[in-house]
Amino acid sequence: KKHRGGSFFLGRTDVSYEAINPDIDVRTSYVTTPIFYVNAAPHLGHLYSAVVADCFHRYKLLRGLNSKFATGTDEHGLKIQQAAEAAGKDPLTFCTAVSEKFRHVFSSCGVSYTDYIRTTEQKHQNAVQHFWSVLWNKGLIYKGSYEGWYSTQDESFLTPSQVTSALDSSGKEIKVSLESGHKVEWMKEENYMFRLSAFRSQLLDWLRGNPRAVRPERFYQAVLQWLQEDLSDLSVSRQKSRLQWGIPVPGDTEQTIYVWLDALVNYLTVAGYPDQHDQWWNAVHHVIGKDILKFHAIYWPSFLLGAGLPLPQTIHVHSHWTVAGKKMSKSLGNVVDPLECSNMFTADGMRYFLLRQGVPDSDCDYTDDKVIKLLNVYTPFCPQSFPRQQGGRAVVEDYSMLNAVKQLPAVVEQHYESMHVYKALEAISACVRQTNGFVQRHTPWKLDRTDSEDQRWLDTIIHVSLECLRVYGTLLQPVVPQISNKLLSRLGVQSWERSWANVNFLPRYQGMDCPFEGRALGPDSGVLLRRLEGQNGDQQKPKKTKKAEKLK
Repeated sequence: KKHRGGSFFLGRTDVSYEAINPDIDVRTSYVTTPIFYVNAAPHLGHLYSAVVADCFHRYKLLRGLNSKFATGTDEHGLKIQQAAEAAGKDPLTFCTAVSEKFRHVFSSCGVSYTDYIRTTEQKHQNAVQHFWSVLWNKGLIYKGSYEGWYSTQDESFLTPSQVTSALDSSGKEIKVSLESGHKVEWMKEENYMFRLSAFRSQLLDWLRGNPRAVRPERFYQAVLQWLQEDLSDLSVSRQKSRLQWGIPVPGDTEQTIYVWLDALVNYLTVAGYPDQHDQWWNAVHHVIGKDILKFHAIYWPSFLLGAGLPLPQTIHVHSHWTVAGKKMSKSLGNVVDPLECSNMFTADGMRYFLLRQGVPDSDCDYTDDKVIKLLNVYTPFCPQSFPRQQGGRAVVEDYSMLNAVKQLPAVVEQHYESMHVYKALEAISACVRQTNGFVQRHTPWKLDRTDSEDQRWLDTIIHVSLECLRVYGTLLQPVVPQISNKLLSRLGVQSWERSWANVNFLPRYQGMDCPFEGRALGPDSGVLLRRLEGQNGDQQKPKKTKKAEKLK
């Protein structure tokens, strides 16, 4: 990039992260998804980001925090301008139609956002122009010239090392982005530049002083690696003649604000910027895909430092979803429609699959058969009345199970906090298997109800099993809210008895009263999750037994 003109006064870029980051209100949480680009309909990856953030938000509510959860759509940029033209629609009409598709998918899949932001809203335009003016007044934006590679598909400026040669469909040699494979073009134009180069040392100080600022570790290390090289100043506007669909630069009607600066400020817009945003902005956690890490971990913190605002608490990064081992793409026709999936497997079924199989560190693979295989593992329980009295027939494995379930909330808390949801689900699954083993081991369907000792032992087995189910149902609320609600309602657990503080596993074992003992169960609403058929129509049918009949 080549620069010319403009003052190089940097303003207050020497303020440390600690100096501008006030004490955090630990009872407040603000979680965000990326705002999703409306050049195409929502796909599985969009739903995954939203469900990860939703799970974190529900978990914070469960812990008694005041939590805000924002998602929405990114509606400016050259790509949107071109897509609207191709569809024969004006840009706002085009954006509204696609934005509504995202709303519908999220609503259908239980994504409980508190705020839905569109970058075409007036309040957002006001926030962006105010943010721009702050950076301008501090001398951090100057009129200059940009010359280099630009990807319209990615709305991203690229360095020569990020570009390679390739052949297009006609065999002509073109330049493409190494990361995305999208075509790039050489651009030379006068626009506005942001002094990104001034913030390298502060970014390094922030990251080294906050090693959990970017998670998981591999992405934290990736950002540190990027910062080993000098940062070039960043073009933050486009000529109006090339890009009409965007927010005008304050005081210059011939320039449009770069879409990524526009989009990133959405997080501040939702928090109430520029007026009353401190409460939420001091507790923000970003959930993003790995493809937009540089924008969130280098550009965005630099913008914030320049504006004198606190940096995010955490940037939680997740990897991508492939389909049968291949990257999702329109050309391959393998883009997964999340609405079709949720209709096929239920909303909670898809949520559970995504959070159970989604490993943040590496890409995960989707097939319908994988969903079916996973969801068929967890068979429904048939709960009964549950007065419990400690018997004398417990064996070592039973005590191990009780100890594991007692420790489970602490284990799940640790993994939810770090957004390793799959590890939390693995821990819960392990306890579920122990509970299944407990029931199978003692074969309650073989007990003689006419024998008072057998009856007491039967009551104990059922009571312990119901207490385990209550714990699992409570801990799984952030992941599968509908199934958890169905389970807890069947157990007779009231809405005010479902918080983290109410877990208190098996109080009778500790010599305390159990508030649920003797309480009538809730209405029977059927099995929690029905067995699913594979694509060939085959169905794994469980062997018929008389166990359930004998327990009725």
